[in-house]
Amino acid sequence: MALNYLASISHYIPELLVCFTMGALILIEATYGNDDKGSSKKMFYWSSMIGLLCALIYQVKGLGTDATHIFTKSVVMDHFSGFAKIVMILSTAGAIYLSKVSKDLYEGTKAEFGILAMGILVGGMLLASANNMLIFFIGIETLSILSYAMAALKKNDERSTEAGLKYVLYGGATSGMMLFGMSHIFGTLGTINFSEMIPMMSALTEDQILILIPSFLLFFVGIGYKIACVPFHMWSPDVYEGSPLPVTAFFSLVPKFAGIAAFTRLTQIFFAGDVGMLKHSWIFLLMMVAALTMTVGNVSAIGQRSIKRMLAFSSISHAGVMMLGAIVLGEMGATAILFYAVTYLFMTLVAFYIASFIQDHYGNDHIDRFAGLIKKHPFAAIAMTITMFSLAGLPPLAGFVAKFNILAAVVQQKYYVLAVITAVNSVISLYYYMKVVRVMVLKDAESDEKVAGLGFVNQLIIGVYTAPVLIIGIFWQKLLSLANGALLLIK
Repeated sequence: MALNYLASISHYIPELLVCFTMGALILIEATYGNDDKGSSKKMFYWSSMIGLLCALIYQVKGLGTDATHIFTKSVVMDHFSGFAKIVMILSTAGAIYLSKVSKDLYEGTKAEFGILAMGILVGGMLLASANNMLIFFIGIETLSILSYAMAALKKNDERSTEAGLKYVLYGGATSGMMLFGMSHIFGTLGTINFSEMIPMMSALTEDQILILIPSFLLFFVGIGYKIACVPFHMWSPDVYEGSPLPVTAFFSLVPKFAGIAAFTRLTQIFFAGDVGMLKHSWIFLLMMVAALTMTVGNVSAIGQRSIKRMLAFSSISHAGVMMLGAIVLGEMGATAILFYAVTYLFMTLVAFYIASFIQDHYGNDHIDRFAGLIKKHPFAAIAMTITMFSLAGLPPLAGFVAKFNILAAVVQQKYYVLAVITAVNSVISLYYYMKVVRVMVLKDAESDEKVAGLGFVNQLIIGVYTAPVLIIGIFWQKLLSLANGALLLIK
C-alpha cells in the first residue's frame, strides 16, 4: 500500500509544487510589513512565478505519459485534466501579475491574493482530476472557501465585503444541496468512485432511475453555481463587480475552467453509455440550461455601463457555449472545450488588463472612460478591439475558431436548434462588444492625459497576450491537434 501511494505521488508533482509554492509564499510574506516595498516583495512575486513555471513544466511533460488512476482510483491523471490544469496555471500567473500592478488591491492584501490564488489553483486542479465524490467535494470546497475570502479582500470597501457575503451565502446553500444529491447517488449505487458507477448505470431499475434524476439535479447545483450557469448565476455579476479587478479576472478563469472540466468529466462518465430515460432527461435539461445561460448572459450584458459587470455577464454566456461541448458526449466535444478554454484565457486577460489600468487611472471602469483611447494609446486600443472582435466570434480570430468547433460538434449530433441559438447569441454579443470599440475609436476623449498604467512594459505584456488571439485564429490546426490528444480516461 505504501509503495502504491509513493507511486501515486510521482504522478502528483505539479499539484505538490503549487502546494509547496503556497507554503513558501506564506513564509516570505511573513518577513515583511505592509510598508515594505523592497526586495522581500520582489522575492514574493518571483517565487510565485517560479513555482508556477515549475508546475507548468511538469504538467506539460505529463501530457506525454499514459493516463492512469492514482490514490486507489480516487484521482485520475489523463490528458484532458492535464490540459485543463495547464490553462489554470497560466490563468493564475496572469492574475498574479495583474494583482501586482493593479491599484484596485490594497498593498497589504496583494500578498494574500497570491497565496489564496495558489490555494484556489490546487482546488481547481484537484477538481479537474476528481474520480470520486469525496475528492470532488474536497476540490470544490477548497476552491470555494478560499474564493469567499478573495472576493472580500478590500475590507474597507462595502461593495467588496458585500460581494464576499453574497458569495458565501450562495456557495453554502449550493454546497449543501450538492452534498444531499451525492448522498442519494451513493445510497442508490453503493459507491463513491465514478469509474465504478459506469457499469452500474446500465443496470438500473426504473425505481432507481426515478431516485437518481432529482439526485443528479441536486448534484448539478454545485457545479452549476461554480460555472455560473442559469439559474445559478445570480451571484456572479454582483460578486464580479464588487470584487477587486484582479479578483474578478481570476474568478473569470480558474474556478470557471475547473467547473467546466469537472462538468465535462461527470457528463461523460454517467451518460456516455446507454442509460435510457436518465440520459435523455439529463441531456434535455443541459440543453435547456446551456441555451438559457447563453441568452441570459448576452441579453443582460447589453445595458451594462461597467466593463467589469459587462464582462461578468459575458463570462456567463461563454460558460453556456462551453457547456455545449459537454452535452455532445464525445471526443469532439471535449476537444472543442479545451480549445475554447485556451482562447478564452487570452481574450479575458487582455480585456481585464486594459480595464484594470483604465480603472486605476480614472477611479472607475465606466465604459465612457475608454473614450478616445485609440488616440492616447493606439496599441492598447487595437489590442482591446481585437479581443472584443474575438469574444464576439468574428473571423479570422481565435474566438471564431473556438465557437466554430463547438458548433461543429453540436451540428454533428444534429442539435440544430442549439446551433441556431448559439449563432443568434453570437450576433447579440456583437452589439455590446462593438459598443466598447465604438467608444474607443469614435468618441472623443475626456482629456488628452495618458493612462498611467499603460506604459511600455504593460503594453508589451498586453501584446504578448493578444498575439495568440491572432495566431490561434490563423494557425489553429496545431492547437486543435494537441487538444484532440487530451482525452478523458473513463473506465
